[in-house]
Amino acid sequence: MRAHAAGTVVFTAFLVLVLGLAVQGAFQTRARIADTFNREADVQRAQIDLQEMLRLQIDEENFLRGFVLTRDPFYIQQYAIAASQWVAKETAVHDELVTEHLDRALQMLDQYDQVQNRWREEIALPLISHPHSGVLTLDKKSKAFIDYEAQTAEAVRGALVGTSETLARSTQDQINRTSYVRAFWLLVFGLLAILFNAYQSRLTRQLEEERMITGVLQQAFRSEHVPLPGCEVGSTYLSATSRLRVGGDVFDVFRLSEEKALLLVADVSGKGVDAAVLTAFVRFSVRSIALRDGDPATILAEFNQTFAKTVDNPSLFITMIVGILDCTSGSFTYASAGHDSAYVRHASHVEALPVTGPLLGVMEAAYGTKFATLSPGDTIVLATDGLTEARSRDGELLGERGAMDWIASGPAGAQALADYLNECVRRRSGNRPSDDLALLVVRRESESGGEHA
Repeated sequence: MRAHAAGTVVFTAFLVLVLGLAVQGAFQTRARIADTFNREADVQRAQIDLQEMLRLQIDEENFLRGFVLTRDPFYIQQYAIAASQWVAKETAVHDELVTEHLDRALQMLDQYDQVQNRWREEIALPLISHPHSGVLTLDKKSKAFIDYEAQTAEAVRGALVGTSETLARSTQDQINRTSYVRAFWLLVFGLLAILFNAYQSRLTRQLEEERMITGVLQQAFRSEHVPLPGCEVGSTYLSATSRLRVGGDVFDVFRLSEEKALLLVADVSGKGVDAAVLTAFVRFSVRSIALRDGDPATILAEFNQTFAKTVDNPSLFITMIVGILDCTSGSFTYASAGHDSAYVRHASHVEALPVTGPLLGVMEAAYGTKFATLSPGDTIVLATDGLTEARSRDGELLGERGAMDWIASGPAGAQALADYLNECVRRRSGNRPSDDLALLVVRRESESGGEHA
């Protein structure tokens, strides 16, 4: 009996070990497939950049031809722009060839670069200095350069195409290998192998499914704010995760009465689908509490208790600012749980709204309530930390002072200001923001009728 029990334990332990190895292998396979997808996308971008190099090369010759024929300095300006863009595209293709270790193609690209520079030095610059030499000189001298460059570019393109095909085959091989493993577990372990088969099948499809699911989630959880009397409302969202396009940043505008509205901006720790799902919980929980009690400090305290009882994950926390805006009087009553990206733009200055309590989900705490007044033309700007933590390409944070300067210099209209701040973050980060950004902007219209910029 004991031997049978011991055998059962050993067999069960063996199955658990095999299951662990299978799950680990499935995750490793998924990671490899995702990496291959990303590499294939990079190679395809390099192919596009190479094609752009050829087009810009032709543009350089055409602009030079136009200058020789007309002596119009406009063509020299356009020539210089095309040459600069050519260099940028060449750098992008060069970096991708280095990444993929395509040494032969890299040598040919360097030759392409050298020949193009020789064309500029031996043909373009002399003709710019002495355009009287004429188009015949340009045509006669350029043909050998251009033919060689076209052949070289075609060889580089062939290397990129070959790499792309290799990556595609690698992806298919990995998927096929996963299928063979599933079949093996089916034969050896029966029902357990069937379960593995279903699990691993999901993994091979998960990348595309995530793109579809998260896109739907983002639309479902994004607030469609309602009009407010005497106010203009604007909003925007910028995701730092290009693949998933969702995160834990949330904003909301909710009418509590004819005159009063709930304004909410929150940032749930974490990224992706899990954080996005929690944003729905945040929005509807806060709405429910606000309908019972309109004091922002009470809303935060009660939500903090609800969050601790509902979400069983001690690593999760939320920063949030909740405010009640009286659209008639301009009175704004608010409470902030560790959320420091909140501002009011007055006619002459921008005011930062202070934090009134700790993060949500960390501890039970009391929250203070503060007040601000919006005169006609004043604007509330509520943002997540994607604004103040916007990094330059050198890694420098924007900070509160920089955010206030942007707000002060932005356009008057609420939506125009939201779009302006979004674009400022994009430009500062080189279109690669380090954190998600949710922006809610509410402007009290002027008594004259609320002009828009």
